Amino acid sequence: MSLDAFREEVRAWLADNCPAAARGPGEAIPIGSVRPIEPELLAWRHALGSKGWSIPLWPKEYGGGGLSPEQNQVLQSELRAIEARLPMPGMGTSMIGPTLLEYGTEEQKLRHIPSIAMGDIGWCQGYSEPGAGSDLASLRTQAVDKGDIFEINGQKIWTSGAQFADWMFALVRTDPNVPKHEGISFMLLDMHQPGVSIKPIRLIAGSSPFCETFFDNAVARKDDLIGQLNRGWAVAKRLLQHERSGQGGLGEGGPRHLGPATTLAEIAKTYIGVDQGGKILDSSTRDSVVRFAMNAQSFQLTQRRAKEENTSGKTMGEAISIFKLYGATLARDGAEFRAQMMGSQGYGWEGEGFATEELEATRAFLSSRAHTIYGGTNEVQRNIIAKRVLGLPD
Repeated sequence: MSLDAFREEVRAWLADNCPAAARGPGEAIPIGSVRPIEPELLAWRHALGSKGWSIPLWPKEYGGGGLSPEQNQVLQSELRAIEARLPMPGMGTSMIGPTLLEYGTEEQKLRHIPSIAMGDIGWCQGYSEPGAGSDLASLRTQAVDKGDIFEINGQKIWTSGAQFADWMFALVRTDPNVPKHEGISFMLLDMHQPGVSIKPIRLIAGSSPFCETFFDNAVARKDDLIGQLNRGWAVAKRLLQHERSGQGGLGEGGPRHLGPATTLAEIAKTYIGVDQGGKILDSSTRDSVVRFAMNAQSFQLTQRRAKEENTSGKTMGEAISIFKLYGATLARDGAEFRAQMMGSQGYGWEGEGFATEELEATRAFLSSRAHTIYGGTNEVQRNIIAKRVLGLPD
């Protein structure tokens, strides 16, 4: 089928299946079984999933669309043209799904990936623990072989979205008597069981995207062990590359971290003023706005080039840390610059003296501090780039 014919097919299908409630500005369509969703939006989510277009590049046999990169570009352009609201991105599509495609058994792929495509299952990540963050291999959560199941005891922390998750992919220690990297296994477990308890962590920005998660004789099925027993570290590292690919803007969803570039000039003109020629009044601020916009555009073009050159369609390896490092730093700096230009109005918490966008700028500034921490800190990314990309000595 030609791309023109495919475009006509996409337009016709969207006209028949994308309801008015799913078009135009608004939040992403919820995924998983915990968050509430309107029936019309659920029907749209399921229609998109049944067509395979929620994960358009994945194989059809697992619920994907089986599209070529060129067809996917057409699909995405047509979705944007009608301002279609899509299911919210999640760890199913960006992290555990791609990992299962590489490391899962055929049975595991068929059992888990179709529900990711439909958006019926929300996922969370059980990696970090108190005392095992950047040194992740020091984790202590233990899984003991009990015949048909593993029994899990321990604690995870900074578990993003655990309060909304149906399933978790977790690293657990299955052999405490070997070097720490060799006794770790990667397994999946149901979050809706008595042995799992969740405590959201309230952050300085006022939200609770992260949680503490506790396991007290929680259960993971034997057939939800991904890869080999005690050899989960390799699976874990590959999943992190998928995670950082999304954070670096190389996932199916496209570039990220570029939002502030389109509004900084407008903010500067509003809060700092303009000269007679309509330019930002302060030359130093003007230079900073231009520099940020150029950096953001350069980053976006580099993301696009990297995706076009990656003809294999697979997530790149250690070089993804370059994109994670730069994108996280750009997002943090953009949020801080935005608040700074608003002056004291950019640091308000509540009250009638602040506009909605000013309060949002404050919370975005506070939240942005996490960009350079989650998914691997900037320091970790620099180490990976130095050792694995540039080949520098220890």
